[in-house]
Amino acid sequence: MSESGGTFDLVVLGGGSGGYAAALRASELGLSVALIEKDKVGGTCLHRGCIPTKALLHSAEVAESARDSETFGVKATFEGIDMAAVHKYKDKVIGGLFRGLGGLLKSRGITIVEGEGRLTGTDQITVGDAVYQGRNILLATGSKPKTLPGLELDGEKIISSDDALKLDRVPESVIVLGGGVIGVEFASVWRSYGAEVTIVEALPHLVPVEEESSSKLLERAFRKRGIKYELGTPFETVKTTDSGVAVTLKNGKSLEAELLLVAVGRGPVSEGLGYEEAGLRLERGFVQVDENLHTGVGSIYAVGDLIPTLQLAHVGFAEGIFVAEHIAGLNPVNIDYDGVPRVTYCEPEVASVGITSKVAKERGYEIQEITYNLGGNGKSQILQTQGAVKVIAQKDGPVLGVHMVGSRVGELVAEGQLIYNWEALPSEVAQLIHPHPTQSEALGEAHLALAGKPLHVHD
Repeated sequence: MSESGGTFDLVVLGGGSGGYAAALRASELGLSVALIEKDKVGGTCLHRGCIPTKALLHSAEVAESARDSETFGVKATFEGIDMAAVHKYKDKVIGGLFRGLGGLLKSRGITIVEGEGRLTGTDQITVGDAVYQGRNILLATGSKPKTLPGLELDGEKIISSDDALKLDRVPESVIVLGGGVIGVEFASVWRSYGAEVTIVEALPHLVPVEEESSSKLLERAFRKRGIKYELGTPFETVKTTDSGVAVTLKNGKSLEAELLLVAVGRGPVSEGLGYEEAGLRLERGFVQVDENLHTGVGSIYAVGDLIPTLQLAHVGFAEGIFVAEHIAGLNPVNIDYDGVPRVTYCEPEVASVGITSKVAKERGYEIQEITYNLGGNGKSQILQTQGAVKVIAQKDGPVLGVHMVGSRVGELVAEGQLIYNWEALPSEVAQLIHPHPTQSEALGEAHLALAGKPLHVHD
């Protein structure tokens, strides 16, 4: 690391999805870039989020396949989970992607600075004794697991998702506090591995930001899998015991387990980094920005989990690219956050793009909607999965939302994204031929039904 720092067109603080995407795109556009990261480039997504959790979920899927093999006429036995081998597989995936990203950043001529950076002016980041001047500054310091007031994480019996990814054993029983994406994904993994799992969610449904019918389908599927849940029931206290934890809920109910996973969301990393001193506006720790992701101070921009947009790696990625193009004068189109696809990778998966029927009504749309049950879809029957595809459209207008539940439906949301973002009419999608037998036919048939040409949809 050069002690003298230097002057760059863009200085990026944080090497996660938003930061490295901005660095790569800016260098592609001929800008000089310094990327400052205190840990490893790739950030939460690569090292403690999307990639390791999805590796665990795939391993869990293999466990379920072994357990259910006789359903498909295959004689196999499920011997158990070797956590050391699971971590070896997971770390191999992370390692390969990490090396690839490092090589890519180097090949683009980006100056990578290892160390803790701090905003020390409207155009500079300081790392140790070195000052990096930026004609533009991008803050991309990401997020970390949150907890609740008075709820102390000890890393052993009361753990965060970071701790859960390093667990060297399969717990016999777990209470998962939080029924959002992180909570239901870990609940799904542990159940597949053989643990007893109970989810505690203060709101009335699991994955509460999703379409209510999707939440209900997931709840039904979890019930069949033996995953228990307490909904609409806030957490009150936890005590550690010799054997684990004892949790009390606001309704007086008490639960006991070996572990408590606290999965109540992620909070921005913004404290002690000089943001407020530089005049940035923070609310609940999130840096406030305009539609161009500009903070309103100097040439300072912010992206990713640091700002109050969707906490998804692909959103940070898109925001980073947007900022790079904006400062390069390309005048990019502002991000439509309703048009961002969202996937929860539990079993069954929950995927959506666009808005819910509740939001559509709040915005004054007159809507029509159709639900296509995967029971009528050949490939879903082959996979032995249950669920549905729900499509919401404006009356005599374009599709407003696509909401899906079932194994592998995350792979279908890319088409849903095109339908929503290109403001397609159901009748236009109905003209397209979907390959048989695939789950994508379920999306096609839902649009056929909305266009008044139902095939396998029953009223």
